Parts: sequence; C-alpha cells; structure tokens
Amino acid sequence: MNSYCDIAVSDGSGSMKAYLAMPAGKPKAGIVMIQEILGVNKDIRAMTDAWAASGYAAIAPDLFWRLKPGVELDADIPDEFQEGLNLMQKFNADKSVEDLAASIATLRSRGCAKVGVVGYCLGGRLAFLCATRTDSDATVGYYGVGLDNLLGERQNIGKPLLLHIATRDKFSPPEAQAKVRAALKDNPLVTIYEYDADHAFARGSGSARVPALAQQADARTQAFFGDKLA
Repeated sequence: MNSYCDIAVSDGSGSMKAYLAMPAGKPKAGIVMIQEILGVNKDIRAMTDAWAASGYAAIAPDLFWRLKPGVELDADIPDEFQEGLNLMQKFNADKSVEDLAASIATLRSRGCAKVGVVGYCLGGRLAFLCATRTDSDATVGYYGVGLDNLLGERQNIGKPLLLHIATRDKFSPPEAQAKVRAALKDNPLVTIYEYDADHAFARGSGSARVPALAQQADARTQAFFGDKLA
C-alpha cells in the first residue's frame, strides 16, 4: 500500500510531504529513502515500493520542500538536471538531516523498532550525515558527493554504515575518494564497496544506470539491511 503523508519538522517551520509505502503485513523494519537532486521522482518512488514489497515500511521525504515542493526531475533532460544542480546549491543540508531524523521517527511511530537509511548522490551525502547525527540503526550511501569534506564527523559513527563508491565518479575525484577510504578504513562499523563505474550507476532508470553493477550493489544493500535491521 502506498500513499503520501505529512511529517511535522522539528524546527516548527511547517511540514513536508513524504511518499510512504507499507508492506502487506507487519513491517520487519523501516527504511528511509533519500532522494537525489532529482527529487522524489518515479525512480525513488519505485525503490520505495520495492522495499515495501520486501516487507519493510519505507518512506521518501520531499527534502526540497523548503525550496520547491514536489520536485520531480529527469537527469537525461539537460534543463531538468540543471534545475536539480541549482536546487542543490541553495539546499540546507543541516535542516534536511533534521527532516530525515523526523522521517526516522515517523517510521518508529508506525511500529518499526529499527530503521535504516539509504541515499543516492546528494542523498548519499545526507546518508553519511544521518550516520553521524541521527539514531539510524544502519545506513547506506551510494556515491555520496563531498564525503571528504564531512570526515571531521567520522568519530560520531556509532552504527553500521555501508558506502558504495563509483571509482570513475565525475563528481568525486580520486583524491577525494582516497581521503574517505583512508579516514574510515580502521572503523569496523564501516564497509566500503567500489565499482568501476561513473556516478549514478545504480539509478533506477536512465542512461547512467549500469544494470549489472546496480544489481550487485542493491543485493549488498539488501543483505546489509537484512542483517543489521533484523
């Protein structure tokens, strides 16, 4: 069952809409899906539905709501991709982490004792911040942008974190990736997988998707959540 719900944000500034997908029976855990710069588009909704079909309660909050509610963009349409980049430049990551914490709390209020977070691109960056700033029980980031600038928070990682890194990521140069690997290599809570691919290889559809690698990464994510959220 899928629907939309409203989540009151913690700073009292209003509420944001979120796409919610619930399993047929009692959820085995919760999953917060974090959007790319493209908003809660058809790919994010399909991924949210897929988690529900696997027995999880899944929610995808509209994190651009303070700038432009209801954004749905296609990366293969240049003007729409540029709009996403423009929104990211105006985006308040700190407020969005608070919004994600509220999304985690929403799933807990719906009967999920454990809640995981998974994000892509911009969402991969926010996933890292969820691992350091929220009570997420397990967190996954796909090709997060700018993680090398967040490493000062690494000591706050207290729950399992899985990172999928695209070694040919045009938004994350090799030296940035090397900093991330070096800073996190001794943390037993962190698992890193690398893929010979460019950014967005695991996007739900479109020209950037690399099906074989996307399926490999997604299988690892499913196994990770199956273990850590049990």
